[in-house]
Amino acid sequence: MVEEIKKSIRQSKSPNYCIPKAWFFEGYKGSARFEGEKVYVEPASYFQSVCDWILSFKKENVDYNKSIALLNGENDRSWIRKSVIYSCLARTTAAFNHKGFGRFEQDDILGYRESGTFLKMIALLPHLVRLGVNAIYLLPITKSSNLFKKGEIGSPYSVKDFLKLDDLYHDPLLEGWKVEDEFAAFVEACHILGIRVLLDFIPRTAARDCNLILSHPEWFYWIKLDELSNYKPPAVPELGFCQPSFEVMKSLYDKPQVQEHLRKFTFDPKTIDPNKWEKLLKVINEDNFIFEIAKEYGIVTAPGFSDWLNDPQPTWDDVTFLRLYLDHPQTAAGKVSKDHPPYVLFDVIKASRFPGKEPNVELWNYIASIIPYFQKKFGIDGMRLDMGHALPDELEQMIIKNARDYDPGFVFIAEELEMHRAREAKEAGYDAIIGNSWWMLPRVPDKTYEFFQKIALEVDLPYIAACETPDTPRVVARNNGEKLKYLLPFLCAFAPNGIYTVNSGQEIEEKQPMNLGLDNDFCGRYMLPCEDEFNGKLAFFDHFVLHWKETDLMNFLSELAKVRKDFLNLIVFGQYKPVYLSWQDGKFVNASYWEKKEGIVVLANLSDESREVSILVDKTIELPGKVKRVMVWDGKDWQDLEASDRIDLKMPSFGYKLCHIIFS
Repeated sequence: MVEEIKKSIRQSKSPNYCIPKAWFFEGYKGSARFEGEKVYVEPASYFQSVCDWILSFKKENVDYNKSIALLNGENDRSWIRKSVIYSCLARTTAAFNHKGFGRFEQDDILGYRESGTFLKMIALLPHLVRLGVNAIYLLPITKSSNLFKKGEIGSPYSVKDFLKLDDLYHDPLLEGWKVEDEFAAFVEACHILGIRVLLDFIPRTAARDCNLILSHPEWFYWIKLDELSNYKPPAVPELGFCQPSFEVMKSLYDKPQVQEHLRKFTFDPKTIDPNKWEKLLKVINEDNFIFEIAKEYGIVTAPGFSDWLNDPQPTWDDVTFLRLYLDHPQTAAGKVSKDHPPYVLFDVIKASRFPGKEPNVELWNYIASIIPYFQKKFGIDGMRLDMGHALPDELEQMIIKNARDYDPGFVFIAEELEMHRAREAKEAGYDAIIGNSWWMLPRVPDKTYEFFQKIALEVDLPYIAACETPDTPRVVARNNGEKLKYLLPFLCAFAPNGIYTVNSGQEIEEKQPMNLGLDNDFCGRYMLPCEDEFNGKLAFFDHFVLHWKETDLMNFLSELAKVRKDFLNLIVFGQYKPVYLSWQDGKFVNASYWEKKEGIVVLANLSDESREVSILVDKTIELPGKVKRVMVWDGKDWQDLEASDRIDLKMPSFGYKLCHIIFS
C-alpha cells in the first residue's frame, strides 16, 4: 500500500505546501523554502521521499498488514513492557495550516486538507522514529458524529459507526483513494519500521445518532423529547460522591427523584409502532434519521452520564449507552415493573457490578466482533478498552478471547486509573493499565517519591508511565513545568514496571490540553495567549493545530529513548534494588537494576535546591566483583567518574543522573 500511495499523490507546480520545520524530513531533495519554523515543499515529491525511506526497510515477501506478533510468530505479549508509546489524536497531531497564511481551515483554498490525515501521519513517522517510538496509540479513528457536539467538531468518542473510519482522515492529495486504504498504508508503514499500532475501542457507549439505530433501535435507551432539556442523573446529596453498593442501589429506587427520572424513559420507535418504523426506514438516511424519529415519535436517545452518584460533571450529551441487557438490573427487582421501558441509572451503567439476567446476546456478539474486524482488515497490534471496567465480565471476556483467538500476541490495555486495581485487570486478561503516574509524578516531591519508591513497585501489571496524557494538563503548564518537562520524562523512562509514553505535543512543549477530563478545571482550557486562534479550544471537540517548533526537549527525548534502549534488558529483566544513599530526606527518588556484571542507578533530586549525595554501591547490592568503571549521564553527556563503590554526585535543582556501573 505504501508503494501505491507513493505513485498516487497529486503534484503541485511549486513548493507551496507548508509544513512545520519540526516535521521536515532530511531525506527530501526536492524544492524547499524555509521561513522560520515553517518549510514550503512540493507535496508529491515530499511524501514520495518519506515513502522511499520507509520502503528501504521493507523485506521481501512479508505481509506487513498483519500484526507484528503474527509476522514474528509471537504468542508472548510482553512486548508492551518494552515499548516506547506515542499517544495521539491523529486529526490534531497531523494538522497544520498548509497554505502558510491566514487562519486554519479544514480544507483550504489550495485544495489541501489542513486537519490531520493518515497520509500526513505517514509523513510524521521519521519524527517518531527519532523520538525512539516503537508503538503508536491512536485515539478513536472511527466515524464520529457531529450531533450534540461540544465544540466545532464531534468528539472521537462519539462513535457513529463502529466499522467505518472517519472520512476526514482521507487526504485529498490521494485522489480516488478510500480512507480505509490510507489507514492500511499507515499501518503497513508503521510495521515496516517496527512500530506497532494500538487503537482505542469504546464498547459501552455510542453516538446519540449511531447508525446501529437504523437496524436495532432496541439496542438503545430512549427518552421523551419533552424531557431532554431537564434530563440529568438524579442527585442524592446525603450519600455524597460515591459508587453505590448493592443495598444502597436497591434503596435508591424508593427515592422520589429516582422515580421521576425513570418516568422520562420510553420504548424505542420500532417497539412503539412497528409499521410506522418500517415506513420511516424507507425515507430516512444516516444523516437525518434522528431528527425524523424525534419529529415522528417525539423521542430521542438518552444522553450518557457518570456511574458515580452526585458526580459534578454534566451529562455526556454527545453519547448514549448501549443496552447490554434486555431486562432490568437485579437491584431493580420488586422496584421496577418488568414492563417498564429500558432506562439508564447508575446500576445499568455499571453492568460489571449490577448485571441483568438476560444478556442482549446479538449485541454482545456484534461488540465482540469489532476488534477482530480491525485485526483482520488492518493488522493492528493492540487495543485500549474504554470503560472496560463497566462491562459485564462475560462480555469483557468475549471481547478479549475473540481478539486473542485470532492473534495470541494482541495486547489489551485497561482504562484503569487506580494502580491497586491492576490485579483485577490482570485476572481479566489485560496486559497493562493506564495507571496514575500522570497524577502522582507532577506532585513534587511527596507524591513523586511515593509513586516511584512504593506504588510503582507494588503494581501487578505494567502501567503507562506518562507525565501527561490526552486527558490531563500539559507537563509544561504545571508548577515548575520548565524543569519538570525534563525530570518527569526521565523518571517515566526508568520507572519500575512502567511503559514509557510520550503524549503528542509534549515534545514541542505544547501548553494547551486536549481535554479537561482529568486533574483539570474549566480555566485549564485557557493556556494560550488571547490572540492565539486556538486559545480556549480543546482537540477532543475542536479543530486544533499543535504549536510545532523545534525544541531542546525534542532532542532530550530522542537521546533519552536511545539511552533507555541501551539498558532496556536491565530495566525489564534485571534485579531491582532501592538505592542506598549517604543520606535521604524523601527528596532523592531512586531505583537500580542489576544483572551479572553491570547495573544502572537512577537518581533524581526532587528539591528546588542543588544538593550533594553519595551512592553506596556496596550497601545497595552484594558486589559481584570490584567496581571497574562508573559512567554518569546527566541528560546531555556521559562522563567517566572514579571507579569506586562510593559514587559522589552533585545534583542540581530538579536534576537527574543515570549511573552505569560495570564490575570486573
